[in-house]
Amino acid sequence: MTDWLPERVAAAERESGTSFDLTACVREPIHRLGGVQSYGALLAVENDRVTVLSENAAAVLGVGGLTGTPIEQLIGPQQRDLLWSLADTDAGQTAMMPLELGPRRFDVTVHRSGAHVVLEFEPAPDTPEFGNLYAPVRHALTRLQRAGTVVEACRAAVREIRELTGYDRVVAYRFEEADGPGEVIAEEVAADWEPWLGLWFPATDIPPQARRLYERNWIRVIADVDDATARLHPGGEQLDLSLSVLRTVSPFHLEYLRNIGVASSMSVSLLDDGRLWGLIACHGREPKVLSPQTRAACEFFGVALSLHLAALRERDESAARERSRTVIARLLERYSRDLAMRWSSDPAGLEQVIDCDAVLVRSDGAVVSTSPGTQAVADSVTVPPLGEVWHSDQLPGEFPGALVLPFGSGGDCIVWLRRERTVARRWAADPRTPVVLGPHGERLTPRGSTAVFLASVRGRSMPWTTTDLVMAVELGRAVMSVAVAHARQLAEANVDLDAFAHAAAHDLKEPLRGIANTSTFIVEDTAGQLDEVTTRRLESIQRLATRMDGLLNALLSYARLGRAALNRASVPVSEALARALDVAGPRLAEAGVRVDLVEATIDADPLLLDQVLVNLLVNAAKYARPGGGAVQVGVGEFGVGVEALYVRDDGIGMPSHLREQAFQLFRRLHPEAARDGSGAGLAIVRRIAERHGGQAWAEESPGGGTTVRVTFSPRDRQ
Repeated sequence: MTDWLPERVAAAERESGTSFDLTACVREPIHRLGGVQSYGALLAVENDRVTVLSENAAAVLGVGGLTGTPIEQLIGPQQRDLLWSLADTDAGQTAMMPLELGPRRFDVTVHRSGAHVVLEFEPAPDTPEFGNLYAPVRHALTRLQRAGTVVEACRAAVREIRELTGYDRVVAYRFEEADGPGEVIAEEVAADWEPWLGLWFPATDIPPQARRLYERNWIRVIADVDDATARLHPGGEQLDLSLSVLRTVSPFHLEYLRNIGVASSMSVSLLDDGRLWGLIACHGREPKVLSPQTRAACEFFGVALSLHLAALRERDESAARERSRTVIARLLERYSRDLAMRWSSDPAGLEQVIDCDAVLVRSDGAVVSTSPGTQAVADSVTVPPLGEVWHSDQLPGEFPGALVLPFGSGGDCIVWLRRERTVARRWAADPRTPVVLGPHGERLTPRGSTAVFLASVRGRSMPWTTTDLVMAVELGRAVMSVAVAHARQLAEANVDLDAFAHAAAHDLKEPLRGIANTSTFIVEDTAGQLDEVTTRRLESIQRLATRMDGLLNALLSYARLGRAALNRASVPVSEALARALDVAGPRLAEAGVRVDLVEATIDADPLLLDQVLVNLLVNAAKYARPGGGAVQVGVGEFGVGVEALYVRDDGIGMPSHLREQAFQLFRRLHPEAARDGSGAGLAIVRRIAERHGGQAWAEESPGGGTTVRVTFSPRDRQ
């Protein structure tokens, strides 16, 4: 097999159960078959001498003994110069001029093939055809321009070409991708012939070398499938006939046509930016020789149709992209209002950006989806670097199609999913219709092709288009630009807030100290002289001043966290815990709480790590159960290369719906603890985590209590 033939397609070919050897078809040098169709004759001229000619040249031209003779013995020097100048225009099969050889009139097509000038002689019709063709072609092009969709244009094209040529079947065949399978999207067919509309054919029906020839030649005509090929001599197989009008036909293709009762055919290429987009394929039940003028009219029609289709596809793709951009704008507006959402709480709307069956979003390890049962897909996809996308149309499972857009860090991504593709129409023929098969069996028929196509696409989704990939990348860039803008705004706001908090806390401490001192002096100076109510009120002033001083100290500490530089180092947790116990140890001992350590090291600022441990240990003591308990301190990996410090207690715990609130500054979940501490401990812990590029959150401990996790991202990710 070749690289062009994937194993799954090769397996599908084997399933057809015939003797057809596809590798022989792929290897076949169809541009060097060493012969031409016998209704015309070929001469190849090198250094102005005939060096190769078809064996029927004497009969067609009426002149024999041409091998090795100067070409000017056959045609005059003026005609020779005109033909050579046509060959130099590189116009391919449209480089044609009329020529008379005695009483015989010919249409001569000319092109260069290596060192040779190749002349192909076709007997001219008795009456000129241009005048008869101009009006119908002009009217056909006018009708074509009215088509508003690709399918409408193809329907108009097959109708006009059938009218122009008289073939019994004319179909428009669109490729799914440059080297992929194709579908019949429009058809005009005789009433007694079986329809092909909606039929899919595998990519292997048109191997790479055939596709290359279709890209080089707008038109290909087979006049008679039973034609006796006129061989080229001498050494005709050495002559490259890629641009030949009369080039003979692959035996495989001839067998295919005979198997379905076709005697003549014509194919017109439909190109998009030089690449094969589709074909107009024509079949006749009788042999048919098309004149160069009719071929030129069909070729011109194919060029015009290709341009019109390209304009329609560009319009449709632009409209699709504009619709997606409108959806993206709405989503970003929602995203801008709720920066913390990050798509993770509600992915609705993302399915409108790209056509799909479901969307899932993975954020911070959690997965949400628009379709139940798709969460497991998140583990089977590849998450590319930021700014790139990853896609596949053949993943295992119910959704073989996946398009992945990364955002954020730690594997956060949006995944668009597609189910296995379905083919609504497979073969519309009456199965009782007799089919005469060639030596390679049913494989070389539309029925066999369809069976191979269906086998080759099992477990695959519709492929992702260029527009799909472009819109995913555009969404990613838009999200990142909004996130960067928010981050910049938040950074500026944080700087301002830090400065304000620091100044406010510092400036408030002085008058507060005066209030506390004044109330103390009054109590001391009037000892025993004040009534009980006044004394109690002065004591309240002192107590509240002390409380306010503690809150201001916490606010100052919180503000300083945003201003101080980090000095990260690899810190043994046991050393940090020992320093933290110097502060929190008495509180833990008073509450009867034991501390267990899982030995580890962590990359963090030592002073800030000490603050994290002090705050978490004090909280563990503060919210311990009556009778005491235990606290475990350790380090684990959370995500790829991300370290997480955890402090796990078995205390009274937090209600799950209030855990996030506990990390807000001065927010308490237990009012009875209001007298004890400032309520800033967890807010300070989260601020320290964010300074390290990490996060902090709380979860329930196994068996009850609270586990607080604090991540410290690697230095190169900050």
